[in-house]
Amino acid sequence: MRLLVFCLSVLLLFNCEDTDSKKNKTKKPNTTVKKIETPPTDTIVKQEEITREFPQLGDENAMEFFLQYEKEHKENKVRLITDFGTIEILLFNETKFHRANFIFLTKQHYFDATQFYRVVKNFIVQAGNSDDIETVNKRNYIGKYLLPTDAKRGFTHERGVVSMPSSEIENPHKLASPFEFFIVVPEHGAHHLDGNYTIFGKVTKGMDVVDKISEVETDRAEWPLRNIYIKKVEIIN
Repeated sequence: MRLLVFCLSVLLLFNCEDTDSKKNKTKKPNTTVKKIETPPTDTIVKQEEITREFPQLGDENAMEFFLQYEKEHKENKVRLITDFGTIEILLFNETKFHRANFIFLTKQHYFDATQFYRVVKNFIVQAGNSDDIETVNKRNYIGKYLLPTDAKRGFTHERGVVSMPSSEIENPHKLASPFEFFIVVPEHGAHHLDGNYTIFGKVTKGMDVVDKISEVETDRAEWPLRNIYIKKVEIIN
């Protein structure tokens, strides 16, 4: 009898251990780690270098860049879609670097969400800047460069012409800030600007929109009290 009880106890013990073993086996996590091969250091390329379509521009390479760019990009008509309406502009082929620069910035979507940030009643409306950090980021990505004055092409600052302001940086040759532009408003023009600033286009449609913008109220810094955005600039085929 004792032998029978002993055998039953041993059998029960082995069955319990086998059951526990199966339970533990099903709950055991997969600890296998797949080895990931790391490429050699010299094959790792920064993401910016992969996706960048043009070099970061500076005074040392900008003119050579636009010399080649203007040969391949002949577009010369753009449309500004603003909070006040649409303005269409013809860019002059005679001022090829400034035309190429404007087309380049348009294709990079630089002007989108910038503003008419300076309005001087019965004089000019000036655009291409913003107090938004995104505009600063765009400029930093594109690069820091200035364009030379090209003011001897026979154009004068008549009503509706598009001209490029000089940089805020003091420079004796009035090198132009490539990111900004202004449109002349008065009927008699602004001919005291002739010879100092590069005229590179003219408004062909939407001067009524320009006039509306020129009438808005501004602060002492000539910044409109209500932001006037350029929603988008697009090339007209």
